Amino acid sequence: MNLEPELTEQLKRVLSSLELLLPKTPQKIDWAECHAANWRRHSFSGYLEPIPSIEGIHLDDLLGIDKQKWAVEENTSQFLAGLPANNILLWGTRGTGKSSLVRAMLRSYAPQGLRVIQVDKDDLVHLPDIVDEVKGQPYKYIIFSDDVSFEVGESSYKMLKSALDGSVYAPPENVLIYVTSNRRHLLPEYESDNRGAMMVEGEIHHGEAVEEKISLSGRFGIWVAFHPFTQDQYLEVVKQWVGKLCRKKDAELEWTKEAQDEAILWSQKKGDRSGRIAYQFASGWVGRGLLAQRKPAGV
Repeated sequence: MNLEPELTEQLKRVLSSLELLLPKTPQKIDWAECHAANWRRHSFSGYLEPIPSIEGIHLDDLLGIDKQKWAVEENTSQFLAGLPANNILLWGTRGTGKSSLVRAMLRSYAPQGLRVIQVDKDDLVHLPDIVDEVKGQPYKYIIFSDDVSFEVGESSYKMLKSALDGSVYAPPENVLIYVTSNRRHLLPEYESDNRGAMMVEGEIHHGEAVEEKISLSGRFGIWVAFHPFTQDQYLEVVKQWVGKLCRKKDAELEWTKEAQDEAILWSQKKGDRSGRIAYQFASGWVGRGLLAQRKPAGV
């Protein structure tokens, strides 16, 4: 019996299966034209995938967070100038502009050589491979990981801690790490963490456990905090957004007490007062108002 055709088909199937496991042949990134990339995990490794366009948000579009903008912009300017600069942890309430600030920074400073590589939290274990891709390039890179939180002992947690500390692995001088999180220490905190030296079941040296929880965030040179707006701050940002959106359409809308009450009700229904909520309300309110202006009288 001739088994060669059958063996050939089996080998083809095996090779096809192995091919799926092999990393994709990476596309060579032209950093002169490409300002941002994603790290894409594939099987045992990964590759940098260029992002064709940058989110169209400008620093001036981020309202109510002037102190935060100043802190991040100053550090980034030092970095671009080849001066000492810090890794940054941007932490706080959702929707307050943490990730938007990093993307707006790229849009403003890309002409000066700033580049951003977005990395998912679980892929931070590949930090050495990622920076090897850009080491020696004539650009300044921010490794950006958004919405990060860990459990103690995760491999990504250990790698990030090592990279920030520089004790075992340190990124090159043309790389900084910017991370956003809803948690100040990037780890879950429990009621037992506040029991001081009292005996906690399963933990003999309680103080050491708490120190371990804050040790990662402490390795960021700069903390930038984002907090919910007060009602007055929220209304001020809403009005600023209304003005911006109207000017873009070369139109005007009167800001009234009824509009203010509607904005407050919107934030109450959302259960939040943030820049994102203010922008969402302003977009809907301006859109409805301008649409009504275009309708013929009596329609």
